[in-house]
Amino acid sequence: IEPGAGRPMDFQISVTVIECRQLVGLNMDPVVCVEIGDEKKYTSMKESTNCPYYNEYFVFDFHLPPDVIFDKILKLSVSSFSIGTVVGTFKMDVGTVYSQADHQFYHKWAILCDPDDITAGCKGYVKCDIAVVAKGDNIKTPHKANETDEDDIEGNLLLPEGVPAERQWARFYLKIYRAEGLPKMNTSIMANVKKAFIGENKDLIDPYVQVQFAGQKGKTSVQKSCYEPIWNEQIVFTEQFPPLCKRMKVQIRDSDKVNDVALGTHFIDLRKISNDGDKGFLPTLGPAWVNMYGSTRSYTLMDEYQDLNEGLGEGVSFRARLLVSLAVEILDTSSPEVMCSTEVQVEGVPNISDVSDPWIGENAAGKIEEFFLFGAFLEATMIDRKIGDKPINFEVTIGNYGSEVDDTPTKPKSKKSKKGDGDDEESELIQGSSDEEVTDDGELVSVSTTPPMKPVITDRNYFHLPYFERKPCIYIKSWWQDQRRRLYNANIIDNIADKLVSDHFFNLINSILQLANKDQNQSGKTKLDRERLKSCMRELENMSQQAKTMRTQVKKKTVKDKFKQAQIFLQKLRFLADEPQHSVPDIYIWMISNGKRIAYARVPSKDILYSNVEEETGKDCGKVKTIFFKLPGKKGFGPAGWTVQAKTEMYLWLGLNRQRKDFLSGLPNGFEENKAVKGPGMQSAPPISLIYTMKQIFQLRVHLYQARSLFAADSTGLSDPFARVFFSTHSQVTEILNETLCPTWDQLLVFDNVELYGEACELRDDPPIIVIEIYDQDTVGKADFMGRTFAKPITKMSDEHYGPPRFPPQLEYYQVYRGNCTAGEMLAAFELLQIGPGGKADLPPIDGPTDMDRGPILPVPIGIRPVLSKYRIEVLFWGLRDLKRVNLAQVDRPRVDIECAGKGIQSALIQNYKKNPNFSTLVKWFEVDLPENELLHPPLNIRVVDCRAFGRYTLVGSHAVTSLRKFIYRPSDKSPDDEKDGKGKKKRKKGGEEAEEEELDESMLDWWSKYFASIETLMEVRTKELENEFEHFEDWLHTFNLYRGKSGDDDEQNASDEDRLIGKFKGSLCMYKVPMSDDMGREMGIDSNMGMFQNIPHNDPINILVRVYVIRATDLHPADINGKADPYIAIKLGKTEIKDKENYISKQLNPVFGKSFDIEATFPMDSSLTVSIYDWDLVGTDDLIGETKIDLENRYYTKHRATCGITASYAIHGYNVWRDPMKPTHILAKLCKDGKLDPPQYGPGGRVKVANRVYTGPTEIEDENDEHLALAVLNHWEDMPRVGCKLVPEHVETRPLLNPDKPGIEQGRIEMWVDMFPKDMPAPGPALDISPRKPKKFELRVIIWNTDEVVLEDDDIFTGEKSSDIFVRGWLKGQQEDKQDTDVHYHSLTGEGNFNWRFIYPFDYLMAEEKIVISKKESMFSWDETEYKIPARLNIQVWDADHFSADDFLGMKLHWNLNRFPRGAKTAKQCTIDMVLNEQEMPMVNIFKQKRIKGWWPFVARDENDELEITGKVEAELHLMTGEEAEKSPVGEGRNEPEPLEKPNRPDTTFLWFITPLKAIKHLVCNQYKWLVIKIVLALLLLAIVALFLYSMPGYMAKKLLGV
Repeated sequence: IEPGAGRPMDFQISVTVIECRQLVGLNMDPVVCVEIGDEKKYTSMKESTNCPYYNEYFVFDFHLPPDVIFDKILKLSVSSFSIGTVVGTFKMDVGTVYSQADHQFYHKWAILCDPDDITAGCKGYVKCDIAVVAKGDNIKTPHKANETDEDDIEGNLLLPEGVPAERQWARFYLKIYRAEGLPKMNTSIMANVKKAFIGENKDLIDPYVQVQFAGQKGKTSVQKSCYEPIWNEQIVFTEQFPPLCKRMKVQIRDSDKVNDVALGTHFIDLRKISNDGDKGFLPTLGPAWVNMYGSTRSYTLMDEYQDLNEGLGEGVSFRARLLVSLAVEILDTSSPEVMCSTEVQVEGVPNISDVSDPWIGENAAGKIEEFFLFGAFLEATMIDRKIGDKPINFEVTIGNYGSEVDDTPTKPKSKKSKKGDGDDEESELIQGSSDEEVTDDGELVSVSTTPPMKPVITDRNYFHLPYFERKPCIYIKSWWQDQRRRLYNANIIDNIADKLVSDHFFNLINSILQLANKDQNQSGKTKLDRERLKSCMRELENMSQQAKTMRTQVKKKTVKDKFKQAQIFLQKLRFLADEPQHSVPDIYIWMISNGKRIAYARVPSKDILYSNVEEETGKDCGKVKTIFFKLPGKKGFGPAGWTVQAKTEMYLWLGLNRQRKDFLSGLPNGFEENKAVKGPGMQSAPPISLIYTMKQIFQLRVHLYQARSLFAADSTGLSDPFARVFFSTHSQVTEILNETLCPTWDQLLVFDNVELYGEACELRDDPPIIVIEIYDQDTVGKADFMGRTFAKPITKMSDEHYGPPRFPPQLEYYQVYRGNCTAGEMLAAFELLQIGPGGKADLPPIDGPTDMDRGPILPVPIGIRPVLSKYRIEVLFWGLRDLKRVNLAQVDRPRVDIECAGKGIQSALIQNYKKNPNFSTLVKWFEVDLPENELLHPPLNIRVVDCRAFGRYTLVGSHAVTSLRKFIYRPSDKSPDDEKDGKGKKKRKKGGEEAEEEELDESMLDWWSKYFASIETLMEVRTKELENEFEHFEDWLHTFNLYRGKSGDDDEQNASDEDRLIGKFKGSLCMYKVPMSDDMGREMGIDSNMGMFQNIPHNDPINILVRVYVIRATDLHPADINGKADPYIAIKLGKTEIKDKENYISKQLNPVFGKSFDIEATFPMDSSLTVSIYDWDLVGTDDLIGETKIDLENRYYTKHRATCGITASYAIHGYNVWRDPMKPTHILAKLCKDGKLDPPQYGPGGRVKVANRVYTGPTEIEDENDEHLALAVLNHWEDMPRVGCKLVPEHVETRPLLNPDKPGIEQGRIEMWVDMFPKDMPAPGPALDISPRKPKKFELRVIIWNTDEVVLEDDDIFTGEKSSDIFVRGWLKGQQEDKQDTDVHYHSLTGEGNFNWRFIYPFDYLMAEEKIVISKKESMFSWDETEYKIPARLNIQVWDADHFSADDFLGMKLHWNLNRFPRGAKTAKQCTIDMVLNEQEMPMVNIFKQKRIKGWWPFVARDENDELEITGKVEAELHLMTGEEAEKSPVGEGRNEPEPLEKPNRPDTTFLWFITPLKAIKHLVCNQYKWLVIKIVLALLLLAIVALFLYSMPGYMAKKLLGV
């Protein structure tokens, strides 16, 4: 009964930003920001790169309700530090991540887009891991795909399944028309004060609507002082479609100068208003009214339920309704009209009644109809006595109708549709003067409350209301838009879901298909109604087809799968039934005591809606239902919410007023109506109470046999339980059983003379519910509530025969609940027997077992109680571990008591727990009568008591073994079972040699080679603890946790169990029927003292050398402010504690430790190993990041032999050396001896015979051939008949690190393994060297020979021709670390540049991880250097040098991954852009193998359209040398000695004009403008001739004419 939704939980969201690719922009310094809600975290800045590598891990911790956290938006944005602009962002809500498999995205690429420019397309990709972990979830690490798969960006996008890779931009238009029914926010005092000061009495509410979607907010305007606000506005969001956030939050808020408060919240779930199938539809909604629910309507200045108005938890009353519609339009981003920005816009829309669209128009949300709600309270019991004995009444409301707080609205005045003009007051509020008054037109005013009545005591906890034969009724008239069709459709689908299992399924589907087609043209039908109808029909037809084929295919093997399929159907149907467009609001029933609202119940209107068609009627319409009342809001959390506030048997009917003639037809018969008003014309008036004349008398028999796994309510960790049974107004209790969590009451409770009203046959089919509550009796104070369960009795009428198949009833297990948690099970049976005219004499007799004399207490009768037979239970007592202090005193002399079904046995006393916590006597047994049916076996209780001085005993802790089935001895099926066990596991081989490449030299290999080889082939590096794979090594020695103290009242009880754990009992059980069969006698074999526990080692103290190897830790929770940690290892075993503080690793969340520790220990005292990771702090104490605990004792004694892993191959030296002091032949001989097999026989030709099986081994190996053979057998030991089991192979286990302060949430993981060697055996060799590989020194020499076709950027001052001053820049580790530039080739006119320039890059490299290692201080204030690992990527860029401004960036050779980059082209011509675009198809080279390579490669950059274009080509030569080789043959940087490169032969133009002006002029004249000069000279000569001609012409003419 406790609400679950609003309760906060712990969540941890971890985001690893690995790298970015293809970022759009030139020469940027990218930073990634991870934002969740209001929290932001940033990566470091990477310089001058479009594909930065980060590998940074961020953790966000939240303590919030799931709904709130799932609505938070996770936003990744990349911005360029130098320019200060955002490159692109990616948004997704946290809920989407949580709904993925394993709650995570692993190594996926997020697409970045620019929110300010939606036409721009993809702005780059961010590769990241995102995981959302709630308390108790465990993260699985997916196996690492190889790099090339992950580099396929398109195939690994960060999108849920089914979402297309290219999402389009869309506009979401949310139109908000109007609201009504807003709560009065003014108290009478406030209104009077306002009136006194201002002289006006206006409404004190200024509503506006706020919408949140995808991390953006939009608001409508504020309507001042208005209860019926009309906005007619639309809010437009621009977001990619489909959006990666599921819900839109619509909230009506009251604007206030101090702070705005929410009046009500509604979430629009986009999955419910759209369909992504082939015939699907875009999100669409309305215009439709949505109902908002929240806190109670009575106004108080401090509203304690304000959270409910924010949409947290279930609303406890109607708040308002809002008329909205939503439409989505996919944008064509190429069209010029599209606005680029994604800013939220608010704009006006026409009033809904003015719209010409016939679908919307006048009847926007449907025709207004008069609805009638009738309710009858047949019984009100289990009213919590805390409420007090003041008179109690019930109030029923539907919307605002029936509410005492508001003026009850009556029929809308205007005869127009309710969408009349805005000015027309929507519903004139007429106040009826009293409930019984008739309004002018002869209609009855609603009666919404029952008359107050004083409660009567039922028992110590509860009251009931003495209705007897007079049952109060309520009825309410209300007016709503007639959208019943929506509710009808939901009811039909619910109906189908309820009948899914039966044959009616198909008939129902056919009938719905006919019904749905019936009323196509109903007013107020929205697009969503039509689309939903179509998609529901399609879904149902598909389901019907699938279900038919499913039925034909069900076989014994496939039942499970088919059942799963049916569950999927069920989920689908429930999803389809949830109607997103509301119509009639839900009904609220409040229990009011002395005018104060105490508790409420909410009934969905669709469940009680009437229809003429049976399939459409709500499931509770016209039926008597049991309704439990609960406390509102946060009061309902925790223990307060577990008590039932009240239980009513109630009849409800809702329908159109004109259909109401049959509204009483479902009531139990035999009543007379009592009308409010006597007189003419009142025939049709509903009754205000019903007076029952007919009643039936019954006897109820409750057979309570036992309960198990109950809640621990006392500090001892036990309880003193008793059960209280409620039926109608009667209640009885069982006896109290002290100190147990598994009581066997074996008691029959008889309720005589139970009066039930109504017809006998109705009661037979649907008897009232029985409530059973279990309490813990305390000597002082009130009994504590431990849990509750419900049951329906099997009913027998007086004229029926008491016999099979229905009687006597069978005992069944009923789940006991405490709040939302399960708290045990109860085994019981219930029968309700009618007492006929002959009285009780006719009832079947109660024949209990005769041998029990329990006074007045009746045992469960024969026929119902289980049939018993004699069992012997053998107990192996091994020892006690980890006992904590009890009442501040240490446990010194403990003893274990075992009890089952009233019989039991005690262990020997441990004389001194500190010296030796093991028992001296190993096996004891006792006999007990248990039920034949294994399911009914009572639990077995294990208790540990400490024997103190003077005969005092203190209970230390207890454990209940709820199911004994796994301890039942079954001789016949033992061997096949074992074989199955062995074969179930995959045979895994260690990838040491197999995964290596042939040419690798043995001397080069070390342990890490094996480690990395096995990670890739996923062999023996286990992703979880070793225990998970080998059933916690409990093959014969089991660990039982002992608890003490009360169970936590937390939601998750496993969390609180940690604190209650007080120690462990180690031992085992074995049970079998007596007398024993012959073959079992043979099994018991030799030592009769040991019973079934043969071949068990002694439990005397034993000395062990424990060797712990810690390889590395991953994903540690950051412990410092800078988002990093300085981890080191701490190991604790018994009294030995090692803290490796000096070797902490600075600022690292994925540290590689590579260390081994040797510890000497003595079992059983030191058996629990704790490996912790601490964070080193310069000042103050070091913080624990997380720890893992390993039980070494079970590992040591298990038959899986977990002391030292079995390798896949045998070697005497090298990295794969055999570590165990016992050689494989010795181990095999011992296993054969222990298993009573003949010793192995080694034959020639590499064969060995064990237990009639022949194994062959490698023959080519010369030395110690037998060892190889023995090892081959050990690796397949699970195939051995009878004794075989999988032996633990050589392995590395990954264990989660946990922190007691953050229970249930992983704080990182640790990779490690443990070897154990007994001290009485030969000493093992030295520990394996697993110290981290030192990076190897390399030197990369890059010669830039030439460039060609480089884009020309500069314009010449004199000539205006294009040229570039080219230089080439390159770096390997980072621009700050090792960038190098060539000299400048000035004034290149063709884009050709000649350099002959050498770059030299020394670097430290880890071959196996393919990473360069850099150590540097993060800042000048850092205490020490931090180690970074970055991919080996060479960056080459081409630049244009400018003297008076910043150099221009021309283009970049996309990063060369030195392990995998395209082979260069032979000539500049063959070097094309395809080498970048189709990189996947190009032949690839690895410089670490090739050592030397020369060729032409293209430079690329993005043009204005974001397309890649070629901006030049470079001829380069790469030469890789190891550190030693480089020292032997040194070379100079640039063109320096030694081994200088010759000067490039550059053309004369490559100089600067202002340094040598004459040369420049000569060059200008001679080279470029030679012909131009000649042309000018010729032209000038010509001009001179013409001028002379013109000058001298007149003189000559005159002379000629005059003849001079």
